[in-house]
Amino acid sequence: MKRTLLLLAFLGAVSCGQDTCGYYNVTDRIGVLALSPSLVNMRPVKDWRDPTIVSVDMTFRGVLDMDEKLQIMTTLMDFEMIWENQFLSWNPEDFCGIDRILIPEGTVWIPDIHISEMTEDDSLDVLYMQLYYNGTIRRTRTLKVVTTCPLDLYKFPFDTQKCNLTFGMSMNTVSDVLLIPSSSAKEVTLLSLEEFAKSEWILKEVNIMHLNISKYGEQWNKVIYQVLIRRAPVLYVINLIIPACLLVLIDVASMFIPMEGGERLGFKITVVLGFSVLLLILNDFLPNTDNPPILGVFCMVCLLIMIVSIMDSIFISYMLYLSAVKPEVPKWLKLWVLKRLAFVLCISIHKEFSDTKMVALNNKAMDESPALHESETETNKQLSKDNSKDSPEIKLLKRLLLELLMVRRHLIISKKEEAAKSEWNLVAFVLDRFILILYLLIVTIIIVVVVLVWAI
Repeated sequence: MKRTLLLLAFLGAVSCGQDTCGYYNVTDRIGVLALSPSLVNMRPVKDWRDPTIVSVDMTFRGVLDMDEKLQIMTTLMDFEMIWENQFLSWNPEDFCGIDRILIPEGTVWIPDIHISEMTEDDSLDVLYMQLYYNGTIRRTRTLKVVTTCPLDLYKFPFDTQKCNLTFGMSMNTVSDVLLIPSSSAKEVTLLSLEEFAKSEWILKEVNIMHLNISKYGEQWNKVIYQVLIRRAPVLYVINLIIPACLLVLIDVASMFIPMEGGERLGFKITVVLGFSVLLLILNDFLPNTDNPPILGVFCMVCLLIMIVSIMDSIFISYMLYLSAVKPEVPKWLKLWVLKRLAFVLCISIHKEFSDTKMVALNNKAMDESPALHESETETNKQLSKDNSKDSPEIKLLKRLLLELLMVRRHLIISKKEEAAKSEWNLVAFVLDRFILILYLLIVTIIIVVVVLVWAI
């Protein structure tokens, strides 16, 4: 009889042990699924003077989008919170070694942590949280949020940005809830580098700052994750920088197109139109700020010097037109351009064009040309008179002399016109080379400045 009673007792103990090995046994014991208002709405401490310590951790997984115009960033990250609920605990030995269970979202109190820079939240909803036997609750959520990020685009597209993600409590002060980062900055950086998705931006470092902020006469706990990201510039180098440099190079080469034709002016206008398209593309990327990027300054300086070179081509075409309607070059233009500016630019000019004495002699010769023309006219009249007493040989000689005088007069006129055109051409050549040297000097300086800014 005793053996039978012992066997029944043993079987009852075994059956009772088997009845307490399910997750529902744990939830029934602690009452976590009862949706108690106290568990859901009240901070889970037995003494209200004890603050709830919440450990936070973040893994930065990628930059989905960066809007430079609005200066907002769309990011993807994993955010984890760990805190203790002093009313939810059990002994694992009483439940066949169950040390943790999954509980639905919304059945217990959750810290009201928010991101200060957040403007939109497209994150996935959390269905379950992990509850450990000692009352520790772990909540992990994948966040897809749009946050503000003040951008410094001075070195665009070789820029590095610092974007802050500030996690803080909405309603609880330091006396109620303490936020503590559970991982160091180095650990967060290493894990984020492993998980970071390749895109236009490259993750460099994640820094962590833990501080208290005074507001409304109370202290509020904040944990700031400062994310350092660097832009991958290959796309912008191919689509913006290289085409801009090629257009500048082509515009410089167009300065060697002969001045007599009108091809240079049309070619330069075409280059400026192409450069304007690049400026429009650049304008779509950049916001309206007081600190423009150095690339925009480079493009504006290049556009300005291109317009100056177009004005130079127009002025040269006008001077070539004056060579036909106004043979004489003004004295002041000869003095300042053919003598002084040509000397500064080390352009060798023939002495008769640069010497003021020769200029005076040429002017004197031009003043005496009407008298020479009158004497030739009188000679032509005398030779053209028909004298019957002259022999045929004399008449032939007179006719030949008339032809020679006409040829001489034509040669003198042609020489004067060519000399005037040569002077105008020289003036145009010196001014054109001055603009070319100025063009190369300005472009070289701005390129050196841009490269130094990007390198530093």
